[in-house]
Amino acid sequence: MSKTIELQIEKSRNLVEGLRKHLRQGVGGGVTEQEINDMSARLLELQTANSECDRMRAELSPKVKHMNAILAEVKTAYGEKKKTLKGYYPQEQWAEYGVPDKR
Repeated sequence: MSKTIELQIEKSRNLVEGLRKHLRQGVGGGVTEQEINDMSARLLELQTANSECDRMRAELSPKVKHMNAILAEVKTAYGEKKKTLKGYYPQEQWAEYGVPDKR
């Protein structure tokens, strides 16, 4: 859970509890029971959405690491092949091989 969302959930939960407590005592402060219930429902939705995002992040993280490892290999191979090609052919022919570099 991100720290920002975690803090907001905690602050909102405390506010809802405080509002409910004071509403029961007859001191609502201009806030209705319906508004508190709506806020509480949205808070539960936020918790659910955040849990789903955390689950997805946990699944995605190893896949991103794997992709980055493959990307590093591809970049290395590209650089090596480009260097080899540049050593064997004149600059005018590089574009024929998909190498747009110019010296």
